[in-house]
Amino acid sequence: MNVEDLQLTPHTRTADLLAWAAEAGHPPLPESAVRAVLTLLELGDAHLHDGWPELSSPVVEQLLYERMYLYVQPAAEPEAYGEAVRLLIDRQRAARRLNAKRWERLHAEAEWQGELLCGLLRQPHLVTWPRLYTLLLRAAGVDEGDPAAVRAWLDAFGELPEADRLAAFGALEEDGTLDWVGGDGGWGPTRVISVGMATDGARLLLEQWLMRRSYDNLADRQALGLPMPDELSGDYPEFEAAVAREALRLLGEWTVPGLPELLLEYPALAPEPGSAEIEAYLAAQEAAQEAAQGDGEE
Repeated sequence: MNVEDLQLTPHTRTADLLAWAAEAGHPPLPESAVRAVLTLLELGDAHLHDGWPELSSPVVEQLLYERMYLYVQPAAEPEAYGEAVRLLIDRQRAARRLNAKRWERLHAEAEWQGELLCGLLRQPHLVTWPRLYTLLLRAAGVDEGDPAAVRAWLDAFGELPEADRLAAFGALEEDGTLDWVGGDGGWGPTRVISVGMATDGARLLLEQWLMRRSYDNLADRQALGLPMPDELSGDYPEFEAAVAREALRLLGEWTVPGLPELLLEYPALAPEPGSAEIEAYLAAQEAAQEAAQGDGEE
């Protein structure tokens, strides 16, 4: 399989943007934050002009308010994502792709949405399993760059009783790593199944973006009369597998390298509910709401 033919891996202009920022006198930003922003913009709905994402109000809101918190878990400086968006807006203005009025409006929106993102990243009921276990690994002082150390910690964590594992999740709220959120019962069955659903949904969404990117890029190849890769002309399962691998790689790039793929080997630690579990969960939620309404009528 020729992965390059499939054009799955985003090739962002991270280095170019950072070089431009340095020349323009902007404060330095973490490369990881800039790369994550550019990658999600390229995979999302932003139009590209000469390899640069073109920003608009809906694109900025979709990125910072609706998507970033599903994928990233920064080691520090969560505000860097909003700053990276504003840096791209400044570059867009310098390239004469924005007039002064639109630049000012977009800058203000990106600043506000970036602040909202910092709050979203602290909400325990909005985490995914890769993000949550990234926080636990860092709290335990595990070397993120050592796959053997990460696996050993997961093995040890898996030996703990379920109550102790849930308590470890709750400790992230107690020590201020995450905010405390009431009303959903804390770290119990409801939140666990919610995190599993969010994890599965975020990964599937990323896979859909990657597939769309591959199809868009391969349209040019087909227009030139070049043959389609085997994965798209008959061996579709191989294409799906390649997409899944690239999605897991990106998820690891935004949390801990290799962690999202590794968590699939520990379904008891990071459960992702199937349709039966989801239906039972939704039925229980509906029953609870009906019971609450009945109590209120009495």
